[in-house]
Amino acid sequence: MRVTTFEGIVENGRIRLPATVQLPERAKVYVVIPDVEVQTVVYIGSPRLVHPEQAAYFKKEVVEELPDASL
Repeated sequence: MRVTTFEGIVENGRIRLPATVQLPERAKVYVVIPDVEVQTVVYIGSPRLVHPEQAAYFKKEVVEELPDASL
């Protein structure tokens, strides 16, 4: 695998390379960012049912208990 390096600038969330750089469409590129600390964003997904028709099995029922006077 042959590797070539170009320096670019991020403007409005897009990487801009010098005008003299012409890459073919759908070229595979790798982005290396020196001296920048990127904060990790945590994603917590919501569980999904494999069979949505089983959702009724998970229906919750709220039952209120009266306080126990003997305590």
